[in-house]
Amino acid sequence: MAAASSPNAVPVPATAPAPGPAAASPGRAAWLTDLPVLLVAVVWGASYLAAKDITTARTVVAVLVLRFALVLPVLVAVGLRRLRTLTAAQWRGAGALGLVLSVIFLLETYGVVHTSATNAGLIISLTMIFTPLAEAVATRTRPPRAFLGAAGLSVAGVVLLTQGGGFTTPSLGDLLMLLAAGARTVHVLAMARTKSVRGADALSLTTVQLGGAVAVFVVLAAVPGTGPAPWTVAAGFGPREWAGLVFLSVFCTPFAFFTQMWAVRRTSPSRVSLLLGTEPLWAAAAGIAIGGERLGAAGLVGGVLVLAGTMWGRRAVTRP
Repeated sequence: MAAASSPNAVPVPATAPAPGPAAASPGRAAWLTDLPVLLVAVVWGASYLAAKDITTARTVVAVLVLRFALVLPVLVAVGLRRLRTLTAAQWRGAGALGLVLSVIFLLETYGVVHTSATNAGLIISLTMIFTPLAEAVATRTRPPRAFLGAAGLSVAGVVLLTQGGGFTTPSLGDLLMLLAAGARTVHVLAMARTKSVRGADALSLTTVQLGGAVAVFVVLAAVPGTGPAPWTVAAGFGPREWAGLVFLSVFCTPFAFFTQMWAVRRTSPSRVSLLLGTEPLWAAAAGIAIGGERLGAAGLVGGVLVLAGTMWGRRAVTRP
């Protein structure tokens, strides 16, 4: 699967590795390329805990406005020349994808408020299972048996993961994260099937999508009953909250985008995708080590099954 299928990912062109000094020392060059990509996975894994730490159910929309309003001007300034080359059809296509992206971020942020960061990171990783299944339905092809086995393993893992205190109804947050994984699948398939955005510059595509999402958040923030205004929330932030917001805004978007762009030109999309696939591990690590979360025996087994299932499924759909 391409790197764009990662829960947090932005579109990355499947560019062949560029020749360079890697030929002289392939081991060292590969390590130097892999490390920043692995850092992106760590950052994305920690993003669930960071979002949970600075957001409440009443401030979701306001935090989303602040998060992306901080970074959008930077992306526009960096890619202004390429934005001007987009056609009207590409603007419309990317704008429509931005509407889907806004739904994803709303589901994810409301979801992480109502569940643990550990559960959020592991459940959203089901995107890697949902996407090939949805693609198989759309193309009317049967997925490999190994992949179906991996999907079953992942679903069993999610059931156990959400039942840390015994077999009860999953929390609202768990269900919202499941919906977010489904929305991520829709977004990935829409990007692949929207003809107008094929071949569009990845940075421009990301900028327009984020712009569309921010427009949705701004409109929602103006609707009575959706919580305090973004500037009210910002005024109440202390150093800890501002640090979390900057982390989400800067490191989880432009840093991740440019690292992916840099890495995919020096290695392969499959290798980048494999490294980004460790994101749920880091989400669980951050939730347990920093957030003080506990999985329990059933949850621990469930988390292992989710990770095993998604990794097995990834191999099943990428194997020649």
